[in-house]
Amino acid sequence: MPITLPASLPAYQVLKDEGVMVMDEGQAARQDIRPLKIGLLNLMPKKIQTENQFARLIGATPLQIDLHLIRMSEHQTKNTAAAHMAEFYRPFQEVKTEKFDGLIITGAPIEHLPFTDVTYWDELVEVMDWTQTNVHSTFGVCWGGMAMINHFHGVDKHMLDAKAFGCFRHANLTPASPYLNGFSDDCVIPVSRWTEMRQDEIDGAGLTTLLGSQEVGPCLVEDAKRRALYIFNHFEYESGTLKEEFDRDHGAGEPINVPLNYYPDDDPSKTPLNRWRSHAHLLYGNWVNQIYQTTNFDMDKIGQ
Repeated sequence: MPITLPASLPAYQVLKDEGVMVMDEGQAARQDIRPLKIGLLNLMPKKIQTENQFARLIGATPLQIDLHLIRMSEHQTKNTAAAHMAEFYRPFQEVKTEKFDGLIITGAPIEHLPFTDVTYWDELVEVMDWTQTNVHSTFGVCWGGMAMINHFHGVDKHMLDAKAFGCFRHANLTPASPYLNGFSDDCVIPVSRWTEMRQDEIDGAGLTTLLGSQEVGPCLVEDAKRRALYIFNHFEYESGTLKEEFDRDHGAGEPINVPLNYYPDDDPSKTPLNRWRSHAHLLYGNWVNQIYQTTNFDMDKIGQ
Protein backbone atom coordinates (compact mmCIF):
# COMPACT_ATOMS: atom_id res chain seq x y z
CA MET A 1 0.00 0.00 0.00
CA PRO A 2 1.21 3.53 -0.72
CA ILE A 3 2.00 6.66 1.23
CA THR A 4 -0.45 9.51 0.69
CA LEU A 5 1.16 12.82 -0.28
CA PRO A 6 -0.06 15.98 -2.01
CA ALA A 7 0.65 15.56 -5.71
CA SER A 8 2.42 18.94 -5.77
CA LEU A 9 4.82 18.10 -2.91
CA PRO A 10 8.35 17.59 -4.34
CA ALA A 11 8.65 14.25 -2.54
CA TYR A 12 5.64 12.92 -4.49
CA GLN A 13 7.43 12.85 -7.84
CA VAL A 14 10.82 11.94 -6.32
CA LEU A 15 9.40 8.82 -4.66
CA LYS A 16 7.22 7.94 -7.63
CA ASP A 17 10.29 8.02 -9.91
CA GLU A 18 12.09 5.71 -7.46
CA GLY A 19 9.30 3.14 -7.58
CA VAL A 20 7.84 3.93 -4.14
CA MET A 21 4.05 3.57 -4.11
CA VAL A 22 2.50 7.01 -3.69
CA MET A 23 -1.02 8.31 -4.18
CA ASP A 24 -2.69 11.68 -3.90
CA GLU A 25 -5.47 12.49 -1.46
CA GLY A 26 -8.23 11.85 -4.01
CA GLN A 27 -7.05 8.31 -4.67
CA ALA A 28 -6.68 7.63 -0.94
CA ALA A 29 -10.21 8.78 -0.20
CA ARG A 30 -11.61 6.13 -2.53
CA GLN A 31 -10.01 3.28 -0.56
CA ASP A 32 -12.20 1.82 2.15
CA ILE A 33 -9.50 1.44 4.83
CA ARG A 34 -8.12 3.73 7.50
CA PRO A 35 -4.59 4.91 6.69
CA LEU A 36 -2.08 5.38 9.47
CA LYS A 37 -1.81 9.07 10.28
CA ILE A 38 1.85 9.95 10.85
CA GLY A 39 3.23 13.41 11.51
CA LEU A 40 6.72 14.64 10.67
CA LEU A 41 7.85 17.48 12.93
CA ASN A 42 10.64 18.72 10.69
CA LEU A 43 13.30 20.69 12.58
CA MET A 44 16.00 20.36 9.92
CA PRO A 45 16.95 23.40 7.81
CA LYS A 46 16.75 21.53 4.48
CA LYS A 47 13.07 20.69 4.76
CA ILE A 48 12.55 19.14 1.33
CA GLN A 49 15.57 16.82 1.62
CA THR A 50 14.36 15.65 5.03
CA GLU A 51 10.81 15.11 3.76
CA ASN A 52 12.15 12.90 0.98
CA GLN A 53 14.30 10.87 3.35
CA PHE A 54 11.58 9.98 5.82
CA ALA A 55 8.76 9.64 3.29
CA ARG A 56 10.93 7.16 1.39
CA LEU A 57 11.28 4.94 4.45
CA ILE A 58 7.76 5.00 5.85
CA GLY A 59 6.25 4.79 2.37
CA ALA A 60 7.88 1.44 1.57
CA THR A 61 5.54 -0.70 3.67
CA PRO A 62 2.32 -2.50 2.59
CA LEU A 63 0.27 0.00 4.64
CA GLN A 64 -1.29 3.27 3.55
CA ILE A 65 0.36 6.23 5.31
CA ASP A 66 -1.25 9.66 5.59
CA LEU A 67 1.78 11.93 6.13
CA HIS A 68 1.34 15.34 7.78
CA LEU A 69 4.16 17.90 7.77
CA ILE A 70 4.43 19.95 10.96
CA ARG A 71 6.62 22.90 11.96
CA MET A 72 7.24 24.84 15.12
CA SER A 73 4.72 27.66 15.30
CA GLU A 74 6.96 30.71 15.69
CA HIS A 75 10.30 29.53 14.32
CA GLN A 76 10.93 30.67 10.74
CA THR A 77 13.21 28.63 8.50
CA LYS A 78 15.82 30.42 6.40
CA ASN A 79 16.65 27.52 4.06
CA THR A 80 13.28 26.58 2.56
CA ALA A 81 11.03 28.78 0.47
CA ALA A 82 8.21 30.42 2.39
CA ALA A 83 5.75 29.30 -0.30
CA HIS A 84 6.70 25.65 0.30
CA MET A 85 6.25 26.03 4.05
CA ALA A 86 2.90 27.80 3.65
CA GLU A 87 1.54 25.20 1.22
CA PHE A 88 2.64 21.97 2.88
CA TYR A 89 3.29 22.64 6.58
CA ARG A 90 1.02 23.40 9.48
CA PRO A 91 2.25 24.92 12.75
CA PHE A 92 1.98 22.70 15.80
CA GLN A 93 -0.58 25.00 17.41
CA GLU A 94 -2.97 24.19 14.55
CA VAL A 95 -2.64 20.39 14.83
CA LYS A 96 -2.46 19.89 18.60
CA THR A 97 -6.16 19.08 18.90
CA GLU A 98 -5.72 16.14 16.50
CA LYS A 99 -4.71 12.53 17.15
CA PHE A 100 -1.86 10.74 15.35
CA ASP A 101 -0.86 7.11 15.07
CA GLY A 102 2.80 8.10 14.84
CA LEU A 103 5.06 11.14 15.04
CA ILE A 104 8.67 11.58 13.93
CA ILE A 105 10.64 14.42 15.57
CA THR A 106 13.74 15.07 13.48
CA GLY A 107 17.16 16.24 14.51
CA ALA A 108 18.26 19.87 14.40
CA PRO A 109 21.70 21.49 13.89
CA ILE A 110 21.75 23.07 17.36
CA GLU A 111 23.73 20.49 19.32
CA HIS A 112 26.08 23.08 20.82
CA LEU A 113 23.21 24.80 22.65
CA PRO A 114 21.85 23.67 26.01
CA PHE A 115 18.33 22.39 25.47
CA THR A 116 16.73 25.27 27.36
CA ASP A 117 18.59 27.85 25.22
CA VAL A 118 16.88 26.69 22.03
CA THR A 119 14.45 29.41 20.96
CA TYR A 120 11.54 27.01 20.47
CA TRP A 121 12.28 24.78 23.48
CA ASP A 122 9.12 25.73 25.39
CA GLU A 123 6.90 24.76 22.47
CA LEU A 124 8.89 21.57 21.89
CA VAL A 125 8.27 20.63 25.53
CA GLU A 126 4.57 21.16 24.82
CA VAL A 127 4.90 18.86 21.77
CA MET A 128 6.64 16.14 23.78
CA ASP A 129 4.01 16.24 26.52
CA TRP A 130 1.29 16.25 23.85
CA THR A 131 2.63 12.96 22.43
CA GLN A 132 1.58 11.24 25.63
CA THR A 133 -2.10 12.04 25.04
CA ASN A 134 -2.43 12.48 21.27
CA VAL A 135 0.16 10.20 19.64
CA HIS A 136 0.28 6.42 19.75
CA SER A 137 4.02 6.06 19.00
CA THR A 138 6.80 8.65 18.71
CA PHE A 139 10.20 8.35 17.00
CA GLY A 140 12.81 10.92 18.08
CA VAL A 141 15.77 11.19 15.69
CA CYS A 142 19.29 12.41 16.63
CA TRP A 143 18.86 15.73 18.51
CA GLY A 144 15.10 15.09 18.61
CA GLY A 145 15.66 11.79 20.42
CA MET A 146 18.15 13.35 22.84
CA ALA A 147 15.68 16.13 23.58
CA MET A 148 12.95 13.60 24.41
CA ILE A 149 15.21 11.60 26.74
CA ASN A 150 16.30 14.81 28.44
CA HIS A 151 12.74 16.02 28.91
CA PHE A 152 11.21 12.75 30.09
CA HIS A 153 14.16 11.30 32.02
CA GLY A 154 16.55 14.15 32.86
CA VAL A 155 19.44 12.56 30.94
CA ASP A 156 21.74 15.18 29.42
CA LYS A 157 23.79 15.17 26.24
CA HIS A 158 27.59 15.48 26.39
CA MET A 159 29.85 17.31 23.95
CA LEU A 160 32.42 15.18 22.12
CA ASP A 161 36.06 16.20 21.70
CA ALA A 162 35.70 15.59 17.95
CA LYS A 163 32.70 15.09 15.70
CA ALA A 164 31.50 11.48 15.39
CA PHE A 165 31.38 11.38 11.61
CA GLY A 166 31.21 8.42 9.27
CA CYS A 167 29.67 4.96 9.00
CA PHE A 168 30.02 2.81 12.11
CA ARG A 169 29.15 -0.80 12.81
CA HIS A 170 26.46 -1.30 15.48
CA ALA A 171 25.61 -4.48 17.37
CA ASN A 172 22.08 -5.88 17.58
CA LEU A 173 21.73 -5.91 21.38
CA THR A 174 18.09 -7.03 21.60
CA PRO A 175 17.38 -9.46 18.73
CA ALA A 176 13.93 -10.35 20.09
CA SER A 177 12.70 -6.76 19.77
CA PRO A 178 9.93 -6.45 17.17
CA TYR A 179 11.63 -3.25 16.00
CA LEU A 180 14.67 -5.30 14.96
CA ASN A 181 12.75 -8.04 13.14
CA GLY A 182 14.90 -9.19 10.22
CA PHE A 183 18.05 -7.42 11.45
CA SER A 184 21.49 -8.97 11.13
CA ASP A 185 23.69 -9.42 14.21
CA ASP A 186 25.26 -6.09 13.34
CA CYS A 187 24.73 -3.30 10.82
CA VAL A 188 26.35 -0.12 9.52
CA ILE A 189 24.74 3.24 10.34
CA PRO A 190 25.75 6.79 9.28
CA VAL A 191 26.72 9.03 12.20
CA SER A 192 27.06 12.81 12.20
CA ARG A 193 26.99 14.54 15.59
CA TRP A 194 29.01 16.55 18.07
CA THR A 195 27.24 15.15 21.13
CA GLU A 196 26.51 11.80 22.73
CA MET A 197 24.33 10.22 25.36
CA ARG A 198 26.11 7.77 27.63
CA GLN A 199 25.13 4.16 28.09
CA ASP A 200 25.29 4.15 31.89
CA GLU A 201 22.97 7.15 32.11
CA ILE A 202 20.50 5.60 29.65
CA ASP A 203 20.58 2.38 31.69
CA GLY A 204 20.01 4.41 34.85
CA ALA A 205 16.86 5.89 33.31
CA GLY A 206 15.44 2.39 32.85
CA LEU A 207 15.52 2.53 29.06
CA THR A 208 16.39 -0.37 26.73
CA THR A 209 19.19 -0.02 24.19
CA LEU A 210 18.45 -1.97 21.01
CA LEU A 211 21.46 -0.98 18.86
CA GLY A 212 24.84 0.20 20.09
CA SER A 213 28.44 0.66 19.00
CA GLN A 214 31.72 0.30 20.85
CA GLU A 215 33.03 3.29 18.88
CA VAL A 216 30.14 5.76 19.06
CA GLY A 217 27.99 4.44 21.92
CA PRO A 218 24.24 3.77 22.15
CA CYS A 219 22.19 4.35 19.02
CA LEU A 220 18.60 3.03 19.15
CA VAL A 221 16.78 3.19 22.49
CA GLU A 222 13.28 2.03 23.38
CA ASP A 223 11.17 3.88 25.96
CA ALA A 224 8.25 1.48 26.34
CA LYS A 225 6.49 3.53 29.01
CA ARG A 226 6.41 6.58 26.75
CA ARG A 227 5.61 4.51 23.61
CA ALA A 228 8.72 5.96 22.00
CA LEU A 229 11.91 5.10 20.15
CA TYR A 230 14.99 7.31 20.16
CA ILE A 231 17.76 7.01 17.57
CA PHE A 232 20.90 9.14 17.72
CA ASN A 233 22.25 8.27 14.25
CA HIS A 234 20.95 8.57 10.72
CA PHE A 235 19.47 5.54 8.99
CA GLU A 236 17.43 7.99 6.90
CA TYR A 237 20.50 9.48 5.20
CA GLU A 238 20.83 9.12 1.47
CA SER A 239 24.03 7.78 -0.11
CA GLY A 240 25.50 11.24 -0.60
CA THR A 241 24.38 13.02 2.58
CA LEU A 242 27.65 12.60 4.50
CA LYS A 243 29.54 13.72 1.38
CA GLU A 244 27.41 16.87 1.22
CA GLU A 245 28.20 17.63 4.87
CA PHE A 246 31.91 16.98 4.38
CA ASP A 247 32.13 19.08 1.20
CA ARG A 248 30.23 21.93 2.87
CA ASP A 249 32.42 22.10 5.97
CA HIS A 250 35.68 21.38 4.15
CA GLY A 251 34.90 24.04 1.56
CA ALA A 252 34.18 26.56 4.31
CA GLY A 253 37.55 25.87 5.94
CA GLU A 254 36.00 24.39 9.05
CA PRO A 255 37.85 21.60 10.90
CA ILE A 256 36.29 18.34 9.73
CA ASN A 257 37.69 14.85 9.28
CA VAL A 258 36.94 12.69 6.27
CA PRO A 259 33.92 10.58 7.32
CA LEU A 260 35.25 7.23 8.49
CA ASN A 261 34.38 3.98 6.71
CA TYR A 262 32.28 5.89 4.16
CA TYR A 263 34.33 6.37 1.01
CA PRO A 264 36.06 3.31 -0.47
CA ASP A 265 39.57 3.30 1.07
CA ASP A 266 38.55 6.48 2.94
CA ASP A 267 39.32 8.37 -0.27
CA PRO A 268 36.90 11.31 -0.78
CA SER A 269 37.61 11.29 -4.52
CA LYS A 270 35.75 7.96 -4.77
CA THR A 271 31.99 7.46 -4.84
CA PRO A 272 30.63 6.33 -1.44
CA LEU A 273 28.67 3.09 -1.19
CA ASN A 274 25.34 2.83 0.66
CA ARG A 275 25.67 -0.05 3.16
CA TRP A 276 22.71 0.81 5.43
CA ARG A 277 19.69 1.15 3.12
CA SER A 278 18.22 -2.32 3.76
CA HIS A 279 18.39 -2.00 7.56
CA ALA A 280 16.93 1.50 7.34
CA HIS A 281 13.86 0.13 5.56
CA LEU A 282 13.64 -2.72 8.07
CA LEU A 283 13.66 -0.41 11.08
CA TYR A 284 11.08 2.07 9.84
CA GLY A 285 8.98 -0.69 8.32
CA ASN A 286 8.99 -2.51 11.67
CA TRP A 287 8.01 0.72 13.45
CA VAL A 288 5.08 1.29 11.06
CA ASN A 289 4.04 -2.35 11.44
CA GLN A 290 4.09 -2.10 15.24
CA ILE A 291 1.90 0.99 15.04
CA TYR A 292 -0.52 -0.85 12.78
CA GLN A 293 -0.63 -3.84 15.13
CA THR A 294 -1.26 -1.82 18.29
CA THR A 295 -3.00 1.47 17.46
CA ASN A 296 -6.72 1.90 18.02
CA PHE A 297 -8.93 1.91 14.94
CA ASP A 298 -10.97 4.64 16.63
CA MET A 299 -8.50 7.52 16.56
CA ASP A 300 -10.39 9.36 19.30
CA LYS A 301 -9.17 6.65 21.70
CA ILE A 302 -5.48 7.15 20.92
CA GLY A 303 -3.60 8.22 24.02
CA GLN A 304 -6.19 6.93 26.47
